Amino acid sequence: MDWIINNLKGMYKEKNNQIKDWWSKKRALYNAGIFISGIVSFILYCFVGYVFIYPMDEEFEITLFTIFFQGIGYIFFIIIANLFYNLGHILDIRLNENNSESYRNNLFKIGFIATIAVPFSIPILLFIEYVFH
Repeated sequence: MDWIINNLKGMYKEKNNQIKDWWSKKRALYNAGIFISGIVSFILYCFVGYVFIYPMDEEFEITLFTIFFQGIGYIFFIIIANLFYNLGHILDIRLNENNSESYRNNLFKIGFIATIAVPFSIPILLFIEYVFH
């Protein structure tokens, strides 16, 4: 009986390690997406600011201080996003009962898209402020 229990524990541990390895391999893509979305969203922020906000409010400016401040904030976002990334393999282990590759890929895609969408909230909110102000 102990042999069966130990064998099942070993299989469960091996499955968990395979899932963690899969998620580890995707982390570079995830971080590249975060990095690129941050740059693109900052460019969009500058565009919205200077094209729409600056003509109405000449106090709008982007300085080295604001760039530095937003960079520090973005580093914190990257750290938090990577902490949430760890939930991917936890949810995969807990909810993916059939160990489905399709489920795993969809879980990654949903998290990836949600994460890279977050930085765009700033220029979008800035534009919405312009429209309703």
